[in-house]
Amino acid sequence: MLQLSFKNRIALNYIVTTGLLIVAVFSVIYSIVKHTVYSHIDEKIKVEIENHLEEIKEVDGKVILIDEEEWNEREHNTVDVNPVFVQFLDVNKKIIEKAPNLKTQTLEFNDSVADFELFDTKMGDHAIRQIQVPLHLKGKKIGYVIVAMSLADSKMVLNNLFDIMCLSFLGILLLLFFIARFFAGRSIKPINAIINTSKIITKDNLKARIPLPKTRDELYLLSKTINNLLNRIEDAIEREKQFTSDASHELRTPLTVIKGTLEVLIRKPRDNKEYEEKIDYCIKEVDHLNMLVDQLLLMARFENQSKNIKTESVYLNAVVLDVLQLNTEKINTRDIKIKLNTQDDYYIQSDNFLVITILRNIISNAIKYTNNGGEVDISFFKENEKIVCKISDNGIGIAKQDLESVFNPFFRSNSTDHPEIKGTGLGLSIVKRITELLRIKFRIESEIGVGTTVVLGFNENRESLY
Repeated sequence: MLQLSFKNRIALNYIVTTGLLIVAVFSVIYSIVKHTVYSHIDEKIKVEIENHLEEIKEVDGKVILIDEEEWNEREHNTVDVNPVFVQFLDVNKKIIEKAPNLKTQTLEFNDSVADFELFDTKMGDHAIRQIQVPLHLKGKKIGYVIVAMSLADSKMVLNNLFDIMCLSFLGILLLLFFIARFFAGRSIKPINAIINTSKIITKDNLKARIPLPKTRDELYLLSKTINNLLNRIEDAIEREKQFTSDASHELRTPLTVIKGTLEVLIRKPRDNKEYEEKIDYCIKEVDHLNMLVDQLLLMARFENQSKNIKTESVYLNAVVLDVLQLNTEKINTRDIKIKLNTQDDYYIQSDNFLVITILRNIISNAIKYTNNGGEVDISFFKENEKIVCKISDNGIGIAKQDLESVFNPFFRSNSTDHPEIKGTGLGLSIVKRITELLRIKFRIESEIGVGTTVVLGFNENRESLY
């Protein structure tokens, strides 16, 4: 099957629509001209009939149909451009009299046509317009008169008009096709720009953008939308490259430390205590590596696909107690005070695993960045039909210029000032993405040397998630 280009399809659709409109206009014009021509002929035939009916008279008992002078008139004697033919019949439809211009030809009486009705017929090879009228004299039917007029000139005019319209129609359509094709080609230039730009865009070349048309029409919106899409794709790929680079670096660091420690350890015999210290150090690095891998996998899951939310009843009080239990050793070792204010039982409809991940990361951060002997406050309360969880610490805090950056993967605020605090820089990034997925309000406030406060706003009902 022949596949037309988009430009040709536009032109074809245009000329088909225009062609139908031209056919309709030409049909109306032809009908009007034909009606006008036939009306003129019919009017002339009717006048001729009236004249002949008035001329019928009876003289000395003899019926005179027409004066001799009338037969001698030019229109009845010669075959003019549109001659008028007259013929009289008796009641038996036999010819009594006829106009001289009929010569050897006669007009045929048509029994299937009603009296006084105009109709088209033929006289020999010539098309004529004819009418049949009964003749009455003193109330008595004495015969018929047939009046006809040649349609040769009218047919020629109508045929010429039809031929001109057909030729004009084909010429107009052909001309319109090329005009429509030309303007369609100009109109779809932005589409060609989109195609050409798309061809040069690769994973390593995402800088190209589609030039925006000057007119703010649908193609302008299409080009702008595609450019915005390319911007988002470029940002996503850049984030992926950065994430891969950072992840490789973060994974390589503990592996390098473990390898270096083991290489030093096997260079010469050492006592059991030194072996235990080095092995214990390697185990901690492996634990750190495992935690990093788990967080990277969690990040990848949110980056690459939408997770199916497993909605169930989540008991927030129990989740917080479980997270604190996991951090008991750190809390006791660093003598951190935990203030838990839950005056009521708080339940929400959400994904239990993801909610645990959120609270575990936030509470773990609060404990990690609180100074020895510091304090962490955790409280629950209701506000504007939401369950609010507020987690505050009086730790090292976050600089104001870093508050937005802390949600970027692997970013760690104040890491150079506190190298003893280990971390991957993924916790808050994971929290941010999960809260967006579950539609949980998430706000963080912090000040250097004062501490950090995280506020979470949970929806109680499942419907609020969607």
